[in-house]
Amino acid sequence: MPADDGPLAGDLSVDVAIIGGGYTGLSAALALARDHGIKATVLEARSSAWGCSGRNGSFARISGGRVPWSSLVKTYGPDTARAYFHELRQGLDTVRDLIATGGIACDKQPDGVYKVATFGTHANALRREEKLYNDILGYPARYVDAGGLHGVHEGPESHGALYLPDGFSLNPLELARGLHRMARSHGARIHINSPVTGWMREGNTHRLVTPTGIVRAKRVIVATNGYTSSRLHTRLAARVLPVHSQIIVTAPMSHAQVEASLPSGKCMFDTRELLFYYRRLPDNRMLFGGRSAISGNDAAAPRHRQYLYSAMTRKFPALAGIAVEHWWGGWVAVTRNSLPFCYQVPGMGEVFTAGGYAGSGVSFSIHLGTKIALMAAGRPFETGAAFLTREPERYPFASFIRLGQWMAYRWLHAKDAREARRAG
Repeated sequence: MPADDGPLAGDLSVDVAIIGGGYTGLSAALALARDHGIKATVLEARSSAWGCSGRNGSFARISGGRVPWSSLVKTYGPDTARAYFHELRQGLDTVRDLIATGGIACDKQPDGVYKVATFGTHANALRREEKLYNDILGYPARYVDAGGLHGVHEGPESHGALYLPDGFSLNPLELARGLHRMARSHGARIHINSPVTGWMREGNTHRLVTPTGIVRAKRVIVATNGYTSSRLHTRLAARVLPVHSQIIVTAPMSHAQVEASLPSGKCMFDTRELLFYYRRLPDNRMLFGGRSAISGNDAAAPRHRQYLYSAMTRKFPALAGIAVEHWWGGWVAVTRNSLPFCYQVPGMGEVFTAGGYAGSGVSFSIHLGTKIALMAAGRPFETGAAFLTREPERYPFASFIRLGQWMAYRWLHAKDAREARRAG
């Protein structure tokens, strides 16, 4: 564990307080200190990267949110889509640069991402997506037919893939710890076990109360994402839906199992409505993740682990019977429009927030951390993707939202089942 500043003790006055010590908050703290000469104070409820920044599927790629590119082009137009794609590419470059300049030992793997057609009926959609990437976004995505996946992705759910040359896997917790060390080395303070339990305005100052101290800050960055409490501030409540994502990791695979499942060590995800993401770890274990649980109370139920295991062995029959040695989960944040955000909160003075990565935020959360630092330093975040800087709409009927999510999952599972029957 990297050194920290312990729980907040006593009263403290600062220029910028950051609530949340995940990728976004740590990146903002680093950028403020390194690029703007502002030594921010981070208030983290647990330990840094305790949430999804330390629990994710480890894919740093050109991604953010959950809107298909075809829908984004149709809704916002090609110019905005290209501007957004540029921001996402910058996000990946930001992570590359931090790993290199910070000497972060996070088991970075070679580049390459495959979006794999689960069913043969999905192959044509990937061909259309290749054309969109090439013609509208100006990016060299490449369709690979089923035969071209031999030696890359084996098993019955290998019906072609879209190959994206940029994007890599890594150890997500070590990446976060590297950001933590870099931020502190530039003068940021990181107080763990310091949840914000009260928030009041005193003129132009924000008074943040923790169990063991008080911070008075001129500016506040909220970087809690899927772990944002509805009690933190009424203005921030119901802007994101926390969605539980879970991962299993197997025992090490034999050479024969590797060759019959994932000979490639690239990033992989499939084309199901409720997609699965997976990769072979450097020690030949299989990491396999997806969505299953609806509520936190239900997340530890063994059926969710079995759901992932069944999906993995259906996709890779050679792994039937292999042991699962690790199982964990965490909350990703989804907005109503399924797109990220980075904006100054209306009506709260100098308060800024970023999030809504929908489970695709390893690189973009770090990128928006630099942008929210820019805003907190008094400079604008200028982007051609204007939707990024808008306040997300609230989710209505918050008390019924989990019922709605359950119904959506049932519908998406049914769509996948229909595709499976058509393919069979």
